[in-house]
Amino acid sequence: MTPGEIQSVIEDATFDYTMGDSEAALAKLGRAAAAAPESFEVWHALAEINFSLRRLDPALAAAEKAYALRLDDLFINTTLSRVWMEKGDKAMAEKFGAQAKILGWKDQLRNPTASDGGI
Repeated sequence: MTPGEIQSVIEDATFDYTMGDSEAALAKLGRAAAAAPESFEVWHALAEINFSLRRLDPALAAAEKAYALRLDDLFINTTLSRVWMEKGDKAMAEKFGAQAKILGWKDQLRNPTASDGGI
């Protein structure tokens, strides 16, 4: 799949999910993950939808695949923190939460005007 096709599938799946058809969303993302297992965005979308459906084990599995593809992503670290907290592992939740904070600070240092509203 091309990056454009992957983005289209993610957008379609997101629409399905927001319209209440979570199974269609998960099916589309599952096919995209099989076709493009290197797509961080697909795995992150799978993690978020599964998490919102309280399917913690599939959410964790998808989040770990996304994390393996992009360790330094603020959002996947946040997702992992949320999943681990819901699973009851405070130590793991804090580990990923701290990593997310560090990544957020690094981003602020790289883009100081973006974090202060351009002032």
